[in-house]
Formats: sequence, C-alpha cells, structure tokens
Amino acid sequence: MPLVELHQITRHFRKGDEVITPLDGVDLCIERGQFVSLMGPSGSGKSTLLNVLAGIDRPDSGRLVVAGTEITRLSRGQLADWRAANLGYVFQTPNLVPVLTAYENVELPLLLVRMSRADRAKRVRLALEAVGLEDRMEHYPRQLSGGQEQRVGIARAIVANPAIVVADEPTGNLDAQTARQIRHLLGRLNRELGMTMFLVTHDPDVAAIATTRLRLDQGKAVPAPEPPT
Repeated sequence: MPLVELHQITRHFRKGDEVITPLDGVDLCIERGQFVSLMGPSGSGKSTLLNVLAGIDRPDSGRLVVAGTEITRLSRGQLADWRAANLGYVFQTPNLVPVLTAYENVELPLLLVRMSRADRAKRVRLALEAVGLEDRMEHYPRQLSGGQEQRVGIARAIVANPAIVVADEPTGNLDAQTARQIRHLLGRLNRELGMTMFLVTHDPDVAAIATTRLRLDQGKAVPAPEPPT
C-alpha cells in the first residue's frame, strides 16, 4: 500500500468573477522512501498541492490518505495533531525564532508530542548531526549563515521522524553554491535515512535530485520530461 494516496483532488479559487482551478482531479501515489519533485511555473498550483498534502489546505473534493489515515475526514484539531506527529515542513525561508538557539528551534516540534526531555535531547542532537550542525546547536539564527539557517530548518522538519517531509522551494532564497549544498543534503537524507519527501520547485536542478519528477499540467500531476544528459 502506498504511503500517500491522492484521489481526484480538486481545488478551486475565486478571483473576482473568475473561478481558477489549480488542481483538477489530481491522482497521485507516493511510496514509503520515495522522493518526488513537482515542477511548474509560479501560480500553477504547486504550493496548493503541497499544502493539501500537508493537511494545511482542504480540497474542494477528493480524498487524501496518508499511512492509512484519510486526512480529508479529520477535524481541524485532529489535523493539527496529525501534522505534529506525521509531517515535516521545509519552508522557502527557515522561519527560525530569533531568540531561540538552533537546538531550541529544532526542539520546538517535539514540544507538541508526548516525549521525555532525554528523548527530546537525543532526537534534536541526531537531527542536527544529520544536517552537519552539531557544532552550532547553541548558536542563535543571527550567528548563522543563510545556508546554516536553512539546515536548522531542515533539522526541525526531520526531528520528529515524520512519515513525510514536504519542502516548498527550499533553495529559492539561497545563492547558487548554498542551494547546491541544500540539494545534496536533501538527497542524502532521502538515500541514507530513507525519508519520504515531496518537494515543489520551479528550478530543474532542484527537481533533478528527486527519484520521481512530476509537473502540473492543466491541474493534473503528470511525469516531467527527463533532464538532458
């Protein structure tokens, strides 16, 4: 059974008198350990699909099932609990709390689940080690480079060992060299830790790190062209 199943997901938005349908009957299955990238120009609906998958936005119709749970049937409170236990989110900007250290920023998601302080400490250290920042855990965001801040954001996304990690343009605000480092890090986390990932981007170089590459075409997720060799 796939880890994630989207069945006929449709989402409408009204803009004045016009109805926009960025998602029009999307069908998609994601296996455990798969790395999926979704491409498309700005405004094509990439982030809408990501937010539906993350349980942040509700579709107008269709079903979303993650690890056997039908997310589209959960209440708002149940969705919040589900996201805390099952979802890691990597934002385009790290969104770190400036008055908290790297360690404390990564620890934040674990405060929402029942866990001892010792177990939290172990999880946080392992997550920071996974992104190569074990020597920066007591640093504040202002003491970190942009790439290091994004690594803290990735550590925060993986610290609870979520069922799936979603990433929304995770390299969009980074210079070329730092973006390349983040691409390699995401690929390594998928290969070495077996993390299931869903990434949206408009950058072919970012999309190319995924094992499965899709694009949005007239509201549907279809295979993306293979990158040139």
